[in-house]
Amino acid sequence: MVIWDDRILEVLAREGPKAPKELSERDYIHSSPSNISRRLSLMSDHDLVDPVGNGVYQITREGRLYLVGGYDTEIDEKTREIEGEGIYGKDLVKIYVDELQESLFSFL
Repeated sequence: MVIWDDRILEVLAREGPKAPKELSERDYIHSSPSNISRRLSLMSDHDLVDPVGNGVYQITREGRLYLVGGYDTEIDEKTREIEGEGIYGKDLVKIYVDELQESLFSFL
């Protein structure tokens, strides 16, 4: 994982599904759309993001866990159980709320 991966995941968690071009337009992601596309593909291999079609990706639960320190990409495993020690309640609530919002918006 590189710094841009964290920033890409943060945008996807905050704003929902995006295409590489949209992500490359962020001032704090200094990378080309083609490089972002490659990074998204690699993150998809680790189940941190899912392709939703037309080059657009969304963050997964594992991606959200990674952002709060609960997923190790080097071994492709949760570092802590989702309800276990180390994952704070507020982090779990945020993960669940984000997932609920995405589900609701997909119906609209």
